[in-house]
Amino acid sequence: MTVLLAIGTSKGLFLATSDNRVDWQVSGPRFPMTSIYAVGIDQRRGVPRLLAGVDSSHFGPSVATSDDLGETWSEPDHAPVAFPADTDASLVRVWQLTPGPAGEPDVVYAGTQPSALFRSEDGGHTFALVRSLWEHPHRPEWGAGFGGQAIHTILPHPTEPARVLVAMSTGGVYRTSDGGQTWSPGNTGIRAGFFPDPFPEFGQCVHKVARDAGDPTRLYAQNHGGVYRSDDEGATWASIADGLPSDFGFPIVTHPARPSTLWTFPLAADSERFPVDHRCRVFRSTDAGTSWTALSAGLPTAPFYPTVLRDAMCADNATPGGVYFGTRSGEVWSSRDEGESWVPVAAHLPDVLSVRAAEL
Repeated sequence: MTVLLAIGTSKGLFLATSDNRVDWQVSGPRFPMTSIYAVGIDQRRGVPRLLAGVDSSHFGPSVATSDDLGETWSEPDHAPVAFPADTDASLVRVWQLTPGPAGEPDVVYAGTQPSALFRSEDGGHTFALVRSLWEHPHRPEWGAGFGGQAIHTILPHPTEPARVLVAMSTGGVYRTSDGGQTWSPGNTGIRAGFFPDPFPEFGQCVHKVARDAGDPTRLYAQNHGGVYRSDDEGATWASIADGLPSDFGFPIVTHPARPSTLWTFPLAADSERFPVDHRCRVFRSTDAGTSWTALSAGLPTAPFYPTVLRDAMCADNATPGGVYFGTRSGEVWSSRDEGESWVPVAAHLPDVLSVRAAEL
């Protein structure tokens, strides 16, 4: 078994490999001095394809792909993700790269800043704007979160390609069931404490959404204040924050094969973005958020101050499941036993913005 861990940072892409998920070989950086907000590992064709959202302060944002595990990269001469001229918008960066369902092996989605969804039908080489979402009447009222106005979550339904869910900061959750012809908000029950009406139809600052492995209509959300579960694919949401030391944080990750299993990394508050009690702890639920267990064996002892961002935590597809997270202080940690124990992958990297892992 070989596991590949792609680590996007504020100064390039690093790749780590391991045969036992304890001892890691780290190489890089690829794309030095660029910010890699989005990484993807697409295994639908047999040969893994790596995707990277590359944000260069000199050349601008782009998407690069590799079919040889990062040895060489393809980046088209033209911008693969670009707003049409009539939109009067320009791409700031790509925040998310998500392969489509298995039944559509050439479809890849990109979520961007400003908040827009793009769709590729050639494996991530070229993308087209999903105009129906861009032209949604709510869009002029979508605001910007602290990190910018961006679509950071894209969840295609695993067996029904016409069903796709996206989430953005700010704006909240939006869903389509007709292949993107129409979109409707899915935020009922998610609190937006910064509005006079704390439960608006849209405008929530949802930080991340993940889909359950066993039931595709069950979703989990980490909000800007609030951790939620939906049992009807985002139509309604209920709090599952009881048992967590805080309901503020950025990532939420589900087990790719085990139903009702998920992880999160709570922070003290939006005004105090440190781990609760300055302790490095991952929290896991194995009962769909009914209860939570703190996991810290092998992790740094207190005081611990770094933040884990929304895409800087992931799970792999190995057995037993592996879990990974990176911090804004450049540390990356790995667990090969679903969070029970942890080992370091790397230290002293630039800020970790995104991680993705897969058994090859």
